[in-house]
Amino acid sequence: MRRDIPVLRRLIKVSVAVIGLGLAVTACGRVEMGAAAIYGNQRITIANLDTEVTNLSQAAKQYPGVVNLTPTQETQETLTWLVRFQVNEEIARQAGITISAAQEEAGLALVYDSAKSEAEAEGLSKVTLNLIMAANGIPPNQYLELGRYQAIETQFIENGNGGTIPTSSSAQAASTKQFQHAQCVAAKALNILINPQFGRMDYSTYLVVSAPATVSRPEGPAAAPSLSGLAPAC
Repeated sequence: MRRDIPVLRRLIKVSVAVIGLGLAVTACGRVEMGAAAIYGNQRITIANLDTEVTNLSQAAKQYPGVVNLTPTQETQETLTWLVRFQVNEEIARQAGITISAAQEEAGLALVYDSAKSEAEAEGLSKVTLNLIMAANGIPPNQYLELGRYQAIETQFIENGNGGTIPTSSSAQAASTKQFQHAQCVAAKALNILINPQFGRMDYSTYLVVSAPATVSRPEGPAAAPSLSGLAPAC
């Protein structure tokens, strides 16, 4: 993911973990007609992806000079997040975590407050939730999913630390390692497939990245294909 604004273009730090770690795919296997990605026995349709990319693009246009994404980046980052949400859902299923509406709201508030504070410290003003989401490649209409995504991560970490967020650096490091492993295991369990039209998954960064084109690709300058993270680390 390209970083135009140091605060907003990096993945937002909350608690002891960072949102944005948590999806992985395999590069092999057939992707069904009309699917942008397949996870488990479900799929993200190309039509759904197109709709969400349009939502992100319209939001990004509200912040000229602040959020500058090419069509390719809008597509890849939107697909990245649509898959990440599903990976955290699998973590919740495997760990027996249930999330209430109040926890979703708290998760979203945690993301917003943290990012807003950092942005203001960098001299930015009028930092809205829409701006934060658009700058991180997330369609703003997915705000409830983002809150749930963070709430699952927070609950997982609390469960592994006696019901609280760890405060010591050693405990934080252990919690982060445990959560990252859970994300990797969840992604493997889902056996996620990405349509090569949109790129491939980089397991080292958990991002949809450009791959050598075999069919049509989204419009915009083509990035150099990445060869990193070809296989999951778990």
